[in-house]
Amino acid sequence: MNVDYTLLPIFIAIVEQGSLTKAAESLHMTKSAVSKKLIALEAQTGIRLITRSTRHLQLTEAGELYYSYLKKAHQAINEGNEMLSRYSGSVDGTLKISAPMVFGHLHLTALLPESLKRWPQLHAEIVFDDKLVDLVGDGFDMAVRIGELQDSSLISRTLSPCHSVLCASPKWLEEHGNPNNLDELAEHNCLLYSYFQAGQTWLFTYQGKKVRFTPTGNFRANSSLALHQAALQGLGICQLPQFIVAPDILAGRLVTVLPEYHLPLHHIYAVYPNRKFLPKKVATFLDFLQETLGSSGDYQKNYELKLL
Repeated sequence: MNVDYTLLPIFIAIVEQGSLTKAAESLHMTKSAVSKKLIALEAQTGIRLITRSTRHLQLTEAGELYYSYLKKAHQAINEGNEMLSRYSGSVDGTLKISAPMVFGHLHLTALLPESLKRWPQLHAEIVFDDKLVDLVGDGFDMAVRIGELQDSSLISRTLSPCHSVLCASPKWLEEHGNPNNLDELAEHNCLLYSYFQAGQTWLFTYQGKKVRFTPTGNFRANSSLALHQAALQGLGICQLPQFIVAPDILAGRLVTVLPEYHLPLHHIYAVYPNRKFLPKKVATFLDFLQETLGSSGDYQKNYELKLL
């Protein structure tokens, strides 16, 4: 059986995208051109691979088996190309990154101009989302994550510690008092973050012991920036990472609360899929993040402050 192997990536794209239109978009082709390529492949194999209707595509039994073999071969080819790219002198291609909303906006985007100046052939695409994404399924090359890592199939690199503090505006503390313990904290309006991995319980270490506190308040948001603004406006006490509030604390716009109650230490990680051969664009950008966010970079000097 003589098959034009240039048709195979088109068949794979049709299956993985689920439609001729989406496959055409991903391949930068017209829908009619993709359809003709599929027809040509079926003519060469002599087997119907996909049944088409006006609304749906459905793999035939033969098509499913064929795709299972092609997917393995296609993955092997990509790994081979990635391996060769490690020996290439250029850093190029599109680097698709997933990043937490606030950290991504405040810090990762500030680093991108320098990286793109260093590697002019590199294109960066960042998707901001505080919810975890499927790196492999959604086509990401890597992600920046904060907190506990849950997906053991990913490889991680620690970039920086991430300290958090309780803080409030001087106005709030003047009007309501500065709490001296958790009983007094319970009398304050607390600003709550919806996506805490630990739920709505605040965890502390006090005098060597673990302490749990359930805050109550009239404002909850899934955005740390919203909580930040609410704290600045004197709405109550909130728990926020230093990478957001350090400049405000140093300027006196916010004041730390209960500094002897230590919040859990988290870390900022770069994570990427477990691949045999890491593309050079990913490996190079990982080194860049380590350089800029690690202990020798300006980030830790400016945002990981010894406030406690």
